[in-house]
Amino acid sequence: MFVVSVMYPTEDDTAFDFDYYMKTHIPMVQSLWTAFGVRDIRVLRGTGAPGGGQPAYLAIAHLTFPSASDFEKAVAQHGQEVMGDIPKFTNIKPLLQFSELLT
Repeated sequence: MFVVSVMYPTEDDTAFDFDYYMKTHIPMVQSLWTAFGVRDIRVLRGTGAPGGGQPAYLAIAHLTFPSASDFEKAVAQHGQEVMGDIPKFTNIKPLLQFSELLT
């Protein structure tokens, strides 16, 4: 399995609308990318760091696909829609990481 992690780092003067993200953006991604194999979308909300302090990331979404090529097809078809929606809920530029699911 191929996992795409979309991470929104905690920065000064950041804004993140979790209500919009969870009620609009994530359902939109699910609806557009299901046909391309997205199997699971897990969203994490950062709550803190060890010893206190701010979390390194305000939010992290893990999207699971059967393969990297399935993800690439989803992005080719609907990437502009998904990426174009980001300014509606945050001013943070997300970081992406690609991973192989081992367990």
